[in-house]
Amino acid sequence: MKDIKCPSCGKTFRIDPRSFEEILRQIKDEEFNKQIKERLLLAEEDNKKALEILKRELKIQLIEQNRLKENEIQALESKLSIAEEKKTNALNELKNQATNKINSLNSELNKLKEEIKNQSLISELSLKNKVNEAVTNLEKENSSLTNSIEKMRLEQSINEKLIEEKFKSKISERDLTIKELREMKSKLSTKMIGETLEIHCENQFNLNRATAFKNSYFEKDNDVTSGSKGDYIFREFDKNGIEIVSIMFEMKNESVNGTNRRKNEDFLKELDKDRRQKSCEYAVLVSLLEPESELYNAGIVDVSHRFPKMYVIRPQFFLPIISLLRNASMETLKYKSQIDLMKRENYDITNFESTLEQFKNAFGKNVSLAQDRFNDAISEIDKSITHLKKTKEALILSKKHLLSADSKSQDLTVKKLTRNNPTMQKKFNDLNNFEDEVA
Repeated sequence: MKDIKCPSCGKTFRIDPRSFEEILRQIKDEEFNKQIKERLLLAEEDNKKALEILKRELKIQLIEQNRLKENEIQALESKLSIAEEKKTNALNELKNQATNKINSLNSELNKLKEEIKNQSLISELSLKNKVNEAVTNLEKENSSLTNSIEKMRLEQSINEKLIEEKFKSKISERDLTIKELREMKSKLSTKMIGETLEIHCENQFNLNRATAFKNSYFEKDNDVTSGSKGDYIFREFDKNGIEIVSIMFEMKNESVNGTNRRKNEDFLKELDKDRRQKSCEYAVLVSLLEPESELYNAGIVDVSHRFPKMYVIRPQFFLPIISLLRNASMETLKYKSQIDLMKRENYDITNFESTLEQFKNAFGKNVSLAQDRFNDAISEIDKSITHLKKTKEALILSKKHLLSADSKSQDLTVKKLTRNNPTMQKKFNDLNNFEDEVA
């Protein structure tokens, strides 16, 4: 028997060793429950760290992929430069050979004419035959050289088209990768907290104006002489002051407390009118309307079937759409300059006009492919989020089971364990009677 003093009332009572061990076991159970809670907190922290590590690894992989794409494009540009140099050298060599051959034939013809003049005994008929034969031979040689040159030009044109198509494909892949990285960044960052849509777009442009838009104009449209106006006008100029591209922007935000919710379709007609009145080539609606729409949430939406050269985008695609339209216009302007130069040099531009039309068609296909790649990336991100949610649910369920076990252990007492045990009940009654006698 052991004497135990109550810390509350100060009474001293005796308890047998078995009951004392039960009390010690309860104290140990409380310590065990405390350790369980601490381990649950550590498990939650480990889960958060694992999520952060996964995000960093994903970002590093995307950056590495972009670097590899850049290296491939640089290698292709180097090959293209070498091919252009070889082409130029081959064409010059062929021209020199043709010139030398023609000069040689002319020299032989002159010699033949001198010989004919010096041969006074040759009949007039014989003289005419020799002259005709010499002229015929000269024409055959000239025709052969002309055919050879045309063949070389045809092969050159085919090679140029192949190299150009390959180069355009690499450029499209790089632009697509950049778009995916920007989309990933927009999904991991905070969405425009505490600022309007117009201010957000203007700030994004100004942050990149010094590096990416040195020769650009981007200001609010304050001209109301025509009766209406857009929000912003973007214009890009080359070093000679020639306009490359112009875009009319309209920004529409969703009203938080509004009951009459507008649709993107309601603003397209007025935007097209503003574009034509302000002489802009493209029109872009930057919109947060219809947030549940799968069509507008997919990325850049081409609505040129309704209104020419018009797009509807989400705010995260504001800078990418400017870069996309500007690059397309610069390529078109470059081809137009080359065609004008060739016209001035009396070249046949049929093949070049065909190449320009192919580029326009390929540009539309690349936009469609970009949208498909964007949807695939979004799908993969959603799958990853779903997997992480399942992991989180499993951890939460494990936590619930541990808390349930903790609750059951705390609710367990010596009296509950001995509720249907007559022997232990008798011992507790004897203990209570002993305390009464002592008192």
